[in-house]
Amino acid sequence: MVLKPPNLQQGDTIGIVTLGSPLEANVINTRINMLNNMGFDVVVGDHVYSQNGFLAGTDQERALDLMNMFQNEQVKLILPTRGGVGVAGILPYLDYNIIRQNPKIVTGYSDITILLNVLFQYADLMTFHSLMLINFTSETPAYNYNQFFSITSTFSAPRLIVNPPGIPLVGRIPGNVTGRIVGGNLTSFIGTLGTDFEIDTRGKILFLEETHEPVNTVYRYMNHLKMAGKFQDCIGIIMGECTGCPVAYGKSYEDLINEFVVPLGKPLMTNLTTGHGTYKTAIPIGALVNMNTINQTLTLLEPTVSL
Repeated sequence: MVLKPPNLQQGDTIGIVTLGSPLEANVINTRINMLNNMGFDVVVGDHVYSQNGFLAGTDQERALDLMNMFQNEQVKLILPTRGGVGVAGILPYLDYNIIRQNPKIVTGYSDITILLNVLFQYADLMTFHSLMLINFTSETPAYNYNQFFSITSTFSAPRLIVNPPGIPLVGRIPGNVTGRIVGGNLTSFIGTLGTDFEIDTRGKILFLEETHEPVNTVYRYMNHLKMAGKFQDCIGIIMGECTGCPVAYGKSYEDLINEFVVPLGKPLMTNLTTGHGTYKTAIPIGALVNMNTINQTLTLLEPTVSL
């Protein structure tokens, strides 16, 4: 059974953690002020401001911050400051039984992708590919906030998962499949293949996005997933944006989709605005969805939070 965390309401407490790379203190504090102004209380992990080169403290310290948030009865939402690198390092130090007994909203993208999918696989917890602390600014599009609060606060289902107006979802290989959705940042998944924490795509709808990698590197990662059986195991594929991914050897991201993903023959949808792009469609990891590439619809079939 997939556990749905209690819904977020104004006045609730948000726990801030830094689980990968460090973030400047002034950036963290400005974003926390934004949350306070939105009516939320905030508690901060002991190592949120830590800096150890490209990591915010040791793996054990970052894992302890996360576990403390799960065990804090006041915390409703666990909000990472950012992604970066290093999130996989905390996974062996988490207590998944305690997490299962204390379901909470966990959101993020980028390297947080690894945690989102592992919490679903190991603790049966539905998680959310959505905003991080760094995104809470006055410049963030209203669409992103609407997506975030809709997925973490409301109970309506079924409902369509939609891009912003004027940016359509595109069905590329016809099909109509229903399954639980997993996925996120491509680079992050490659780092866990061959470990106990690699993504499980069996019978799942797999969505992928990437940022600032040349297309030949994206091809390398996609081929690695293919050789690891992740495309064979899934029942459908959603390709999100490749934000800032430069053309390489004359080949674009669109060429890669046409020449690599389309021949896989799986029901395929493209153009989902999620992850590192300007617009961030909220995707509930572990939720039951229907992907109809004939009608070009992606439908959430169940509520994502509980009372």
